[in-house]
Amino acid sequence: MESSKQRTTEQNHPETSTAQSAVLGLQHLLAMYAGAVAVPLLIGTGLNFNTEQMTYLISIDIFMCGVATLLQLTVNKFFGIGLPVVLGCAIQAVAPLIMIGNDKGVGAIYGSIIAAGIFIVLISGVFSKIKVLFPPLITGTIITVIGLTLIPVAVEKMGGGLASTPTFGSVDNLLLAFTTIVLIVVIQVWGKGFIRSISVLVGLAGGTALAAVLGMVDLQPIGEATWFHFPQPFYFGTPTFDISSILLIIIISIVSMVESTGVYFALGDITGKHVGEQELKKGYRAEGLAVILGGIFNTFPYTGFSQNVGLVQLSGIKTRKPIYFSAFFLIILGLLPKVGAAAQIIPEPVLGGGMLVMFGMVAVQGMKMLAKVNFDNDKNLLIIAISIGFGLGFNMMPELFAKLPETITMFTGNGIVMSSITAIVLNFLFNGVKTENQESA
Repeated sequence: MESSKQRTTEQNHPETSTAQSAVLGLQHLLAMYAGAVAVPLLIGTGLNFNTEQMTYLISIDIFMCGVATLLQLTVNKFFGIGLPVVLGCAIQAVAPLIMIGNDKGVGAIYGSIIAAGIFIVLISGVFSKIKVLFPPLITGTIITVIGLTLIPVAVEKMGGGLASTPTFGSVDNLLLAFTTIVLIVVIQVWGKGFIRSISVLVGLAGGTALAAVLGMVDLQPIGEATWFHFPQPFYFGTPTFDISSILLIIIISIVSMVESTGVYFALGDITGKHVGEQELKKGYRAEGLAVILGGIFNTFPYTGFSQNVGLVQLSGIKTRKPIYFSAFFLIILGLLPKVGAAAQIIPEPVLGGGMLVMFGMVAVQGMKMLAKVNFDNDKNLLIIAISIGFGLGFNMMPELFAKLPETITMFTGNGIVMSSITAIVLNFLFNGVKTENQESA
């Protein structure tokens, strides 16, 4: 049941007319759009999808973001946290999913996502009680490693793609990449309100406009895309269930659940709604259902988008009504392939510039979480140092373990997994269950 305090807030807020809610919903959509579209763009590019596959991937991702958000907005006995939260694809899943797709095939991507979604639903009740076992020391380290691991991918895109191509690092490519970064920085520093919240989108749009002037924009994907389509289950084929891939995405899903927990508590504080174990459990279940549907319809794991929390605070509108509009807008746009195809006209250097900022911010978010850790405890410093060292080092040089059995190398070859396992194990050995911001030795 929803709290009477929340119902009162939603009923009495003076700025919840339908027209205003629709505009606010559009604002929420624009704030999350760049982040939502970036995930299928990055993964599709990393897997060398063709234009038709990319169009479907982006369109269905937009559609499922709307469906996932509706699952969270809807409150019943089983799922739905009932907060003004927008769900989108988890950026930390990009590198692991590309790795799985290249090593095990696309089927393994969606098999691991479906399995992870089922896992989330099953552990939702338990996780709402044991979330303290994943303190800032662990989650901050993992998120920092994810961001730092992704930055080289962005730098490669800034050059225009593969370093072996003749045009890599050309003056035009560098101009587009750095123009995009400068635009994002300018909007972030001097922009106000809503404009500032869509700085990445403005940067991508500005970089693409410059690319069009330079004759570097190809509109062919839009022309080839159909006007309308229906979501198609298992579009990329039958899912396969590889144990190592499933374990990897489960780890990523746990990190996403921890991130979502922070989003839920922040929104609860803003809206005045109590967020306890029951609310968290239903929120996790909604995410799990969204992840399962993502695997079936060939999208990706979902998490609460923190950028939309800032918009709730900024607008002062604390009801779910604008978010319902966002969800419906996303679903409608996801049914129009030409909208998804439009994202493909963004040149790689422009995308790389935006990625550099976004992935850097992922790393910074991890560092902000680590700022809550007690650094007077030398054991904590050691945990972070070794976990980040393993995460980045093993990711750069997976050949280090090439002579070991395959069952071992399937883990050691992924820096994010090694960082996560190392942080969890060392924290347990050094700090036990004293996990409240790691203030105890």
